Amino acid sequence: MSDLFEEAQLIPLELDGRIKQRPQTQPEGFYAQLPRDGLMGVFTTKTDLLFASARKSSLWPMTFGLACCAIEMIATYMSHYDLDRLGVVTWASPRQSDVMIVAGTVTKKMAPAIKLLYEQMPQPKWVIAMGSCATNGGPYAQYSRVLQGVDLIVPVDVYVPGCPPRPEALLDAILKLQGKIMMEARGTIIDPSAVPAVPPPVTKQAEKPAR
Repeated sequence: MSDLFEEAQLIPLELDGRIKQRPQTQPEGFYAQLPRDGLMGVFTTKTDLLFASARKSSLWPMTFGLACCAIEMIATYMSHYDLDRLGVVTWASPRQSDVMIVAGTVTKKMAPAIKLLYEQMPQPKWVIAMGSCATNGGPYAQYSRVLQGVDLIVPVDVYVPGCPPRPEALLDAILKLQGKIMMEARGTIIDPSAVPAVPPPVTKQAEKPAR
């Protein structure tokens, strides 16, 4: 048995595409490869970038919907798309939320409530206008009771086109918002929430002469 064991030790081993006469030694561990002078590898960054990286990975949108776009928003949170894997978790209270997804038609009756919810959200906060109705009134823009875009009362960061937009569109808007948060931390763009939205002046239409 000892002779067979010695012969087995002499069998060439093919490792890494090369023929070797002895077994390959185990690589050194991670801590064994560190320098012995006590200097560990370090990296430096800005605190703004560190905080922005944490914020973009833990967005908490409010759970409310206004019209049919809310169904597509709900589908985005389901298992097929699963926004939770991006750190996007719905929250019921505006006092702990940092993202407002306006999904649906904004009427002038609902506008004060949306503005109040936005004011209750702590800074920093962001707004996503989901769908044509929240962007510019959509197919109901001809009615005077419908707001011609939610950006007339709150600043909007990302616009999602479509009527209604698919869940992939909202998922792409979340990714765009995450990129925008990092750009704001680098000072590349200006946070729109710092500048209040100003509605355009209302021009009175000339009355048609009675026939």
